[in-house]
Formats: sequence, structure tokens, C-alpha cells
Amino acid sequence: MAIEAAVKAAVGAPDEIGDCPFSQRVLLTLEEKKVPYKLHLINLSDKPSWFLKVSPEGKVPVVKFDDKWVPDSDVIVGILEEKYPEPSLVTPPQFSSVGSKIFSAFGKFLKSKNPKDHSEEDLLVELKALDEHLKAHDGPYVAGEKVTAVDLSLAPKLYHVDIALGHFKKWSIPKELASLIAYKELLFTRESFVKTKATPEHVIAGWEPKVNPA
Repeated sequence: MAIEAAVKAAVGAPDEIGDCPFSQRVLLTLEEKKVPYKLHLINLSDKPSWFLKVSPEGKVPVVKFDDKWVPDSDVIVGILEEKYPEPSLVTPPQFSSVGSKIFSAFGKFLKSKNPKDHSEEDLLVELKALDEHLKAHDGPYVAGEKVTAVDLSLAPKLYHVDIALGHFKKWSIPKELASLIAYKELLFTRESFVKTKATPEHVIAGWEPKVNPA
């Protein structure tokens, strides 16, 4: 039986995977665990009525377990780990929060119109911390030789950092953060990532109204 997963459809392209990093995290987990799934692409500007019944707040991702639709990528990933323990994607607790502040720092810098508000520096602090962690541990992943849940959470977020900041700010991760750059390229070339990523155009379209509100 395939699991049903409802994720964001691309802005302007309802038949393609959209730019939600939390949706992609769930799809990455399903792919890495080789769990068969049926994908529902949800157009968030025209939500189908069946979807609003199972997700009254209209949020994605939601995944159906035993006839019950469950929201929140953290919760979904936890249930997947419980139901499908092999291969294990459990991150050792001491590594589970590595990189956890990158996405919020990225969002602030991306939307910032004030070059003096330190949002760029704040993002760099978080990216450097991840680079230092990767340098200090043998890797190539956050928790060692094998990919774990923390990597599958970071991969879509680092992809957004690359695409959105490159487009809207002409900004890229500094070359001296070589361990981080090697890490993200490793993640981006995994088969699971290639299969579940939004196109750069869809990432840009997803951020456009938040960066330049009408």
C-alpha cells in the first residue's frame, strides 16, 4: 500500500512539485526509506475541498497514516522512522540541532531591504557554524558517514539559500566555506534530492511575493 502525501504544487504549474522545503523533507525521507507513496500536489492558491477537510488550516505537508492525515514535517518524519525503521535515519541527539537556525536567518536576509540590519552577518554566522561542524567531524554528513534526518531537513533549505539569494540578492555562500559547499553539493546530487526538488524557477516564483510584496 502506497502512503498518501499531500505537498505544495509549484506556483503557476500545479502539476509540478513546488518550493516548500518542509514538503521536500518528507518526500526525501520517503525516498531514502524506499517507501512507496502517492503524491497529491496541492495548489495553495486554489486548495481542493477534500484537502481543506483533512488539513483545515490549509497547510502542507500532510501524510495519511492508518486513515488519519497528519500535519507537520517533524511529526511525519518521526512516524515514518517508527513505521519504517530500515534504513535508520535517526540523527544522534547531539547533532540533531546542527544548522537549525539557518533557514530563519536566510528568510530575514532574503526579505531585508536594509543593508545595515546585520541580517547578512547573522546568516553567515549560522553558515560558518555548519561549516565548522563539518570540518571538525569526519562526515561527509552531519552525523558521520551516513545520511540522517538532519541532512534531509537541511538539504532543501540550503537549496533555497542557493537559488533565492542568488536570484534576489546576487549573493552566494562564500568560497572559504569549502566544507559546507562540498556538503550541499553532495546532498543536491543524491538521487532522492534530484527526484523531489523544485526547479530553480519554481523556487524563485514561490519567494517572489514574499520578497517583493505587491
